[in-house]
Amino acid sequence: MSNDQTDEKTGPQRPMELALAEAAAAAARGEVPVGAVITGPDGNIIARAGNRTLELKDPTAHAEILAIREACRILGSERLIGCDLHVTLEPCPMCAGAISFARLRRLYYGAADEKGGGVDHGPRIFAQATCHHRPDVYGGISERRAATLLRDFFAMRRD
Repeated sequence: MSNDQTDEKTGPQRPMELALAEAAAAAARGEVPVGAVITGPDGNIIARAGNRTLELKDPTAHAEILAIREACRILGSERLIGCDLHVTLEPCPMCAGAISFARLRRLYYGAADEKGGGVDHGPRIFAQATCHHRPDVYGGISERRAATLLRDFFAMRRD
């Protein structure tokens, strides 16, 4: 799938724009700038979230987890079959596990996370024999913007 798609119903670009807005809002709250959006089988937005680990005093309050929880609540199911997740950073192992358990259809992510990622880096959760569900994975969606947001956030924290 091309990184240039802009159709709101079928392409990952519009949901990634919203995920980037969630990431920017997280940064404004002092949270690591990661945002996530879940779309339904019809391409409509179901849930969106940004990191809230500091605010909620909860190490599991990653954008992906919060969006999954909200989408499950809205749909009234623990499974998000046919739904897609758009997130600005490669999910960590915890989030990759939740993505698998939720049975998300596709994962679109922005920036790769060589240090903390769990999809294409680190433990590669979906490649493990014990993984029961593997979504289709598309990395590099709005990668430059997502990486810049993260880089600028941490540069400001160091100053």
